[in-house]
Amino acid sequence: MCGIVGIISNQPVAPLLLEGLKRLEYRGYDSAGIATLLNGSIERRRAEGKLVNLQGRLVEDPVEGSIGIGHTRWATHGVPSETNAHPHATARAAVVHNGIIENFQELREELKEYGDQFVTETDTEVIVHLVTRYMDEGMEPKEAVAASLPRLEGAFALVLIFAGKHDFMIGARRGSPLAIGFGDGEMYIGSDALALAPLTRQICYLEEGDWAVIARDELDIIDESGNAVTRPVVETAMSGAMTGKGDFRHFMLKEIYEQPSVIGETLNTMLNPATQTITLPPMPFDFDDVSKVSISACGTAYYAGLVGKYWIERLGRLPVEIDVASEFRYRELPMDPGGLSIFISQSGETMDTLSALRYAANHGQKILSVVNVEESSIARESDAALRTLAGPEIGVASTKAFTTQLTVLACLAIACGRARGTISEAEEAALSVALSEVPGRAAEVLNNDEIIADIAELVADARDVLYLGRGTSFAIALEGALKLKEISYIHAEGYAAGEMKHGPIALIDENVPVIVIAPGNDPLFEKTASNVQEVIARGGKVIFLSDSDGITRMENQASPTATIMLPKVDPFVAPILYGIPVQLLAYHTAVLKGTDVDQPRNLAKSVTVE
Repeated sequence: MCGIVGIISNQPVAPLLLEGLKRLEYRGYDSAGIATLLNGSIERRRAEGKLVNLQGRLVEDPVEGSIGIGHTRWATHGVPSETNAHPHATARAAVVHNGIIENFQELREELKEYGDQFVTETDTEVIVHLVTRYMDEGMEPKEAVAASLPRLEGAFALVLIFAGKHDFMIGARRGSPLAIGFGDGEMYIGSDALALAPLTRQICYLEEGDWAVIARDELDIIDESGNAVTRPVVETAMSGAMTGKGDFRHFMLKEIYEQPSVIGETLNTMLNPATQTITLPPMPFDFDDVSKVSISACGTAYYAGLVGKYWIERLGRLPVEIDVASEFRYRELPMDPGGLSIFISQSGETMDTLSALRYAANHGQKILSVVNVEESSIARESDAALRTLAGPEIGVASTKAFTTQLTVLACLAIACGRARGTISEAEEAALSVALSEVPGRAAEVLNNDEIIADIAELVADARDVLYLGRGTSFAIALEGALKLKEISYIHAEGYAAGEMKHGPIALIDENVPVIVIAPGNDPLFEKTASNVQEVIARGGKVIFLSDSDGITRMENQASPTATIMLPKVDPFVAPILYGIPVQLLAYHTAVLKGTDVDQPRNLAKSVTVE
């Protein structure tokens, strides 16, 4: 989940490398560094902490050179420090690396016997020492890399430059993505297209096992079998203008406010408001032939999948299993050939999810993905992909990706029900109308921003917070708790409201805020209201999210400490809307606590290691 960028140019590359790293800092911000070639020698500048520290270092000690590599790190092996920061180098080569070299200890011991001296705690350092060892034995850089790659176990994306080679770099991928960009007499490489967006729209993605020799006017790609191959060059939709903060204080707030627009854009790809129908792109399966659905995802995407489980089971009358992707393949699930497996990922590069996808594909499943990046590994390895049109999401805590994932899954559930005949044409029309109203209703939800900012003061001083909901609102409770944990560092847990009396109610006192998600027209409203009464009776501070009817009914039974009034909508679409106020509550709580909202500690955006 680190960020990589490399450039061969006709001009000094340090400013371009720094700009590329700024666009990748969401991938890791424990340390950063760049390496260039100056008069044939490798020059490095590195700094612990966020990219601004490297920027300051470069002001104090500039570096020249028209070829270079850069890296922003999320630590796996070795503490965040300048010593452990990438690039790692010998006198002959420098490398940046994303992923994990699982056999680095064995390689390190082997290389020490040759007299190699290691100065870091990282797994990455063995790569550059191994390549250098082969070069010291007389191999050219390309031959040295070809000899080294088969010896590396694990997942990686890496880029190397070599002393004396001002028009030459090598990139390789196994498990982690790399994109190559084409310019006018320039070449670029990055861990995703976002890093290269200001420089080029012409992108070539390396396939699994590929490695590439890159020169200013030439690109040679070798596949894992050692054969020369070509990969298609595509025009990416990414642009430099898409990632600015605008007038917003944080990317997260900007992305929360973009939700009415991106939900609408995502809906427009599947929903026809004139006919009140849902149309999916061609699917490589027939819903009538599907006997069971498996959903797998991580983090926020998992909670979107949990809502999708409720929807598909209810509308399509199909049993759905859902797994955290990191657990899925390790329980060695028997899977009947021809089943449907759905994988959800914002980046499309989440390693746990990609590994689960490959397990399912190897067991004869049809693979459907829900992704935000159409050129991603998960999208390319799927039989079909449904795209969320969220655009780049820079804030580490996911917001608009979550609600667009829900939007896609809602359309999928309707299409499934209609194809299987478990909902009627009239029911499809009613649900489609409800979905078509969501963008406008989402804009109404944002009108609560100031109210939610005030309510956040009830949460900011808490040590523990509970979130409650039933049905699809249970998934929103889980997501709300995750958001609060991620960016405010307050311990929070989401529970099915009916589970309160089975243990969590022991935690309730006047110091534990309880956030309750309960749409007024939800069939389970009264049961949730009963759980709220149990909390209030024990001195709990209840923050109650509902529509006007729900709030009135709740206040007739017991008085919540605070309420957030949301628009009345069909219960089917309520999870999409109710995801927004829990995002805002987490955001404003984090602001009050003074945490780093966009780059919370220990987290990074695209998790490309297991």
